Amino acid sequence: MSPISDVPPAASNGRVNDARRGLTTAEARERLARYGPNVLPSEPAPSALAIFVRQLKSPLIYVLLAAAAVALLMGDFTDAAFIGVVLLVNSALGGWQEWRAERQSRSLQELLRIRATVLRDGVTVEIDAEQLVPGDIVSLESGQRVPADLRLLDAHALEVDEALLTGESVPVEKDPGWTGSPELPPSERRDMLFAGTTVVRGRADAEVVATGATTVVGGLALTMSATEGGQPPLVARMERFARVVAVVVLVAAVVIGVVGVVVRGESIGAMFLFGVALAVSAIPEGLPVALTVTLAIAARRMASRGAIVRSLPAVEGLGSCTLIASDKTGTLTCNELTVRELRFPDGTACEVTGAGYVPVGEILPRGPAAGEKAGPALRRLLEVAVACNEADLVRQDGRWSSRGDPTDIALLALAGKGGVDRHAVLLEWPEVGGVPFEPEQRFAASLHARDGGTWLAVKGAPERVLAMCRLSGDEAIRLLHAAEEMGGRGLRVLALACGRRPGVFRKGDPPPELSGLEFAGLAGLIDPLRPGARDAVERCGGAGIRVIMVTGDHPVTALAIARDLGIASRPDEVVAGSALATGRPDRLRDAIRRARVFARVTPGQKLAIVEAAQADGQFVAVTGDGVNDAPALRRGNIGVAMGKGGTDVAREAADLVLSDDNFATIVNGIEEGRIAYQNIRNVVYLLIAAGVAEVLTVGLAVVAGLPLPLLPVQLLWLNLVTNGIQDVGLAFERGHGDELDAPPRRPGEPLIDRLMIERGLTAGLWMSALGIGWFAALVQAGVPLAHARNELLLLMVLMQNVDAFNARSETRSIFRIPAGNNPLLVVGVLAALLLHVAAMYFPPLQSVLSVAPLTAREWLVMPLMALSLLALMELHKVSWALRHRRASSSGRG
Repeated sequence: MSPISDVPPAASNGRVNDARRGLTTAEARERLARYGPNVLPSEPAPSALAIFVRQLKSPLIYVLLAAAAVALLMGDFTDAAFIGVVLLVNSALGGWQEWRAERQSRSLQELLRIRATVLRDGVTVEIDAEQLVPGDIVSLESGQRVPADLRLLDAHALEVDEALLTGESVPVEKDPGWTGSPELPPSERRDMLFAGTTVVRGRADAEVVATGATTVVGGLALTMSATEGGQPPLVARMERFARVVAVVVLVAAVVIGVVGVVVRGESIGAMFLFGVALAVSAIPEGLPVALTVTLAIAARRMASRGAIVRSLPAVEGLGSCTLIASDKTGTLTCNELTVRELRFPDGTACEVTGAGYVPVGEILPRGPAAGEKAGPALRRLLEVAVACNEADLVRQDGRWSSRGDPTDIALLALAGKGGVDRHAVLLEWPEVGGVPFEPEQRFAASLHARDGGTWLAVKGAPERVLAMCRLSGDEAIRLLHAAEEMGGRGLRVLALACGRRPGVFRKGDPPPELSGLEFAGLAGLIDPLRPGARDAVERCGGAGIRVIMVTGDHPVTALAIARDLGIASRPDEVVAGSALATGRPDRLRDAIRRARVFARVTPGQKLAIVEAAQADGQFVAVTGDGVNDAPALRRGNIGVAMGKGGTDVAREAADLVLSDDNFATIVNGIEEGRIAYQNIRNVVYLLIAAGVAEVLTVGLAVVAGLPLPLLPVQLLWLNLVTNGIQDVGLAFERGHGDELDAPPRRPGEPLIDRLMIERGLTAGLWMSALGIGWFAALVQAGVPLAHARNELLLLMVLMQNVDAFNARSETRSIFRIPAGNNPLLVVGVLAALLLHVAAMYFPPLQSVLSVAPLTAREWLVMPLMALSLLALMELHKVSWALRHRRASSSGRG
């Protein structure tokens, strides 16, 4: 059974406290020792050392560690030190980013760190909610957060917002006399209050029945911690890449070593040392640093656009997603009820603009002649809306703040748009009494002194209020049909009415009979879309990403919101949770492919939906803000939580936290993720091309019987001045503006695809062919071997630095990309070249590297030969574009 449907009975937590004197201090102390503090279960914060060590958990890192160990065994301390420095820099960069994100995001216990009013030793006291124990009697009133799981003892007009548990934006009516089955899920337990929910109306006394981990929220937190997280796609791709690199490098080193010993007669020790140097040079040890820097830069860019990254691989993961499973309440919508439509007794109607608990917007009559008809009727409806109202909506320090029932707040915002102020109305017509809302009666009324008599303002369910009004049978039926039509479009419909009675009502008088009232109109409320949400969904569609809505709300309401968002348009695209409860896994996968909206789902069903989508081959990004979203957030490949309105449990489960709670920020994150992945591909291409060039240059020389073209120390130097700052510089490449025009990568797509193989082999073969050809020509011309190696080393340095500019884009000409877009790369290439030139003229390095200055003619020839690589790769880009266009045309044909 899911934790959310398993509420422990009161008997399991001690006696029922009917005496209403509360627990004694001794009893409370004993129970605190027995049950523990009222805090959520959570994983301990990782230490700085643990975060640092976590950066080393990569197969590519393991390969580098093995290479460092071999270098140490051979006594090559320079190589070992170089690899060690790279690993330390990589771990420090990644660890720093994750540590900062952890500090910003980790607030796991805030959900229960509140104050509670309880009875202890017969006296009402206020204590820290962490000190609550089963058996405590807690008093609650409007606006307070429920501190533990409670069973109601008594209540008055109590309504509770349970959106963080169920996804429902409409408050739930509670009743201590409810006698339903205790086996029902919490969302239907009307005699229970659950930790983390909020009282929006009324007051109550209740007994604590569960605290901490035994609460519904605690059960969800345990489920979340037990749920295995999805593997980010970048991690999977890098594992595959590391295995390929390790195998290729090992085979190449062994083959070259065997040929050198068997064919050329070199000593085993010398060739082993050379093989180690070649392996160290060919293994892309710069990739971990470049990968970390690329993701860190993307994380910083995403933070500037409203998204906090809690795990670096999540940056690219968001760009890889093929499906977004989004919560509705608080994610796609504002979680603030808003009046959207008004209907008046004569059939006229108004549309209401604006969203949320802010009285900014307009009330626009429908039809050319509706304005004159709706004027007086609109004023009357707004007066009723503010008179029969218990909420507050005030502007303080330039910001609007509210308190009370969401429906009442929405009515105050509506009245503000129409120029009616509640305080002014109450000042003119003082409130002298009222009938509070009760779930059984489904209406509320307020009584006001007005013009020497009593004026009544009533609001409630349409069928209940219409029965109180002076209406003909046909009029009542017409208005009921109008209410049903509005409800069918997902609106929550409220009826308003007013009337007069002679004489002023006084305290102690019996409430006047509510009949013969004047019907004021119908108000249709809905939780409106977040600004930019529809555009964000549309942009996701353009990027080839499906968006599905997963909510605990009613199917009709969910479909109405989905229509507004452009997610779904037909009822057959909606699947209710009840239909999933008995479905087989294959039917659930079929539902994933067909449906766009999942309504009335439980947290367990939401988790099953995510798992079914993953089993169907999707990379799933899960968004949400409530406790009910936490297990699915943890299970998704990428979890995205809301930072402002979201719960701490949801934020702790997520990989990304949206600081602005804006679904549109996800699209920006997708764009940055795709840019990051492309930059990673660019770096990998640069390293592959360099590795191919170096391995083939040495291998061809050995096979051809030529002297070794480069010494071990020259190979390591080449690696230093070509694969250091250049690959890091590529991490700073900006997008080209078309990242969201392409569909997402296929989930099984390897990092090294056909395009990268073509480019890497083309560049690597050209560099090795040109290099070994030039080296052979120099040797045959009688040039001293040391000078031939000196020229070859410079040529390789020049070609690989030219290739850094080729790597800026796989398909776009380098001449269409402004150099100023990435000044770090330009500066890095120039610095690397200057470093090598300085070594050629600096005596100590001349001796170590066996290099020397060149003549003016050689300085003229070397750069021209290197630039031939630029021309070749530009031709490859043109060729790839033509082939891709031809393939696309054939596919359409």
